[in-house]
Formats: sequence, C-alpha cells, structure tokens
Amino acid sequence: MPRSLTSFIVIFLLLESLSLNSTIVAAQGGSLSDLEPDSGSVVCPPGVYEAELDGCLPLGPSEYLTQIAATGIPYPILPLPAYTPPAALNDIPYRYFKVTEQGAQLFASLEDGANNQPSGQLAPGTLYISYVGSEIDRNGKYYYRLRSNALIGMDGGRQAIPTFQGLLFSSQPHHAFGWVMGETTPRLAPGLNNPETGYSLHRYNIVQIYDTQEASNLTWNLVGPNEWVDSRQIARVDPHTTAPEGVTEHRWIEVNLFEQTLSVYENDQLVFATLVSTGVEPFWTRPGIFHIYEKKPIETMSGSTAADRSDYYYLEDVPWTMYFDEARALHGAYWHNRFGVQRSHGCVNLSVGDSHWLFDWANDGDTVYVYDPSGQTPVDPSLYGTGAP
Repeated sequence: MPRSLTSFIVIFLLLESLSLNSTIVAAQGGSLSDLEPDSGSVVCPPGVYEAELDGCLPLGPSEYLTQIAATGIPYPILPLPAYTPPAALNDIPYRYFKVTEQGAQLFASLEDGANNQPSGQLAPGTLYISYVGSEIDRNGKYYYRLRSNALIGMDGGRQAIPTFQGLLFSSQPHHAFGWVMGETTPRLAPGLNNPETGYSLHRYNIVQIYDTQEASNLTWNLVGPNEWVDSRQIARVDPHTTAPEGVTEHRWIEVNLFEQTLSVYENDQLVFATLVSTGVEPFWTRPGIFHIYEKKPIETMSGSTAADRSDYYYLEDVPWTMYFDEARALHGAYWHNRFGVQRSHGCVNLSVGDSHWLFDWANDGDTVYVYDPSGQTPVDPSLYGTGAP
C-alpha cells in the first residue's frame, strides 16, 4: 500500500476517534463539548488558566493545575526559601551528665572519695552537671571531674545534646509554614471522616501551608494537593513584613506562645525561625514587649518554686543565655528534645544550635515580642514571678 494512502487512513481514524470521544463526553454531561468548537482545537500547554482562551483548551494537566491553584497552591510550587544553619553551631566545649534525682555527694579529691568524706552535696531534684573528664579511686569507683574541680560519682547517665535546628531564610516566604509535631497522616479533605492519603508525615518534617479551613470542630491546614493536616499537629509560622503593634524597631525577636515558635526579623523581613519550649502553667512565659538586657555565653541556673523544694533544679553551663524579662531568658536547653511543646518555668528554651545562632545575631537592647494569638496565656502581672529555665 502506498505510504501516502497509509498516512491518510491513520489521520482519518484519529479524527474519527476524536469525534467519537467528543460525542461520548457530551452524552455523559462533560465539559469538552462546551469548550471545543466544531472545527476542533488543541490542548493548552500545562499551566494555570483562570479564563477560557482562544486557540486552545485548558484541559488535562491544565485543568488539574487550575483546580489546585484555586485552593491556594501555586504553579509551579515554589520551595520554601530556607536552609539549615551550620551544624557546627551545635558544638560546645561542654559535656553533660544527668545526676540521679536523689542527689549526689561531692568530693574534693579521690582520697576523700575513697574514704567517703564528702565536701558538698547536690540536693535531690533535676540535676545536670558539666564535666571535663573521668577518674577512678583506689577502691575502683569511678567519678566525673567537674569544671569546679570537684568530683562526683557516676550515678546517672551522660546527656546527648539534641541537634534539632531551625531555618534561615534567603528571602521572604510566600506562604505560612511549620514543623510537624508528631507522626500524622494527611487526609484528602478537611474533616475526620475523610479518607487518609496513605502516607505519613514525621516529627520535625517541614511543610508549607496554603489554606486553612474548619471541619469536625478542628482547624485544618492544606500542606499539599489534597493533603490536609489537623492544625494541632503543626507548629505554624505566619511570616509578615511589618512590625507588630508596639514594636518600633525594624529588628526584633518574636515568640508565639500558642504555636511554640520563635521568629527573627531584620529590616522587616523574616531571617530565622525555629521551635521553642516556653513556660507551662502556672509558670507561663509572660506576654509583652521586652528588651534583651544581658547576654551570657554560659550560665549556671538553679532554684525551686515549691515550698518543699520538690521542684529543685540545678543546671550547669547553660549555653547562650539572653535575659529579657527579669530571670526569664532565651537560652539553649541541652536537657530535652521536646521543642515545640511547653516545658519551662518561664524561660524560652531553644536547641543548643539555635540558641548559638540567636546569641550571635542578637544585641543588647534588641526587642523581644512575646504574644499568644489564642489569648489563653494570662496577662495579669500578679500571676508572674521572676521566671526560671
């Protein structure tokens, strides 16, 4: 058969197929016959089309992208303009040891330890010490040598420093974003009765938030096409380009008590954001506008609030401390990895790496804006003491 005749037959069959598809779509109530002229048309290049076009049909991929764009998800989806700070910020010249809650005796020398002649005592409580090495006495008992040169028995365990770090930003984010607080499975639509997507998000995963809706008496965040997550599972940051009311500088630190996040702004632009742990009831972190009044690279913190001293704590070599409201401070917390959850006695706990970055950035006098958008944190000054870690 001549090649020209073969080509003619193929073209004829294709046209017949397109005509049949148009008839089927029309019979099923589809939209193709409403859009396509009798003379036929071509499909538009993939993209978002908010109105009908002359010369092409916004179908197929374009139809899907347009539907997704209507939910607030752009095309193309832009990555978050963020990156992780240097891992070296986690490095500090201290090693930590968690002493048993029963307390411990201190010894001035190995001989005193061998003879059980203590020179001091750590009271029962939450106890973390900073040590420089280990030694053994003549009876074979091991001790840690503290930076104070005292010795303490190895009754407890070494403390690994959490390595979680927040985000630095190269430009202003276009959307809200946040960290996933625990393993969760998105749903195809907002509401507890809607099916799950079949895949899970994990703790500290970072998501962008494109839309928010109410369903099942909960708030839901759209984190991807047909991917909705209960807002309780995300610690959210909403970037903005103007200072909060009452903040007169173009450089400030913002602590969101409801979301348990901290954001840093310079020249009215977000430059850093991370998770924190603020005060638990009744030791809330006080809302208000404050200023950093003292910075200390290391600090030993101790104290208690209960009459029986049952909540006594002793924390050696707390790194990168920035006081802003009496004894309340921004500082590194090496003793837990629960950032994004209220945990402190009024201070703002950051990871060691995040506190290091913030310490390098912050100046004495910088504004610290603490607020609770939910209104749940009390503002009555009589409810607040001086604060603690």
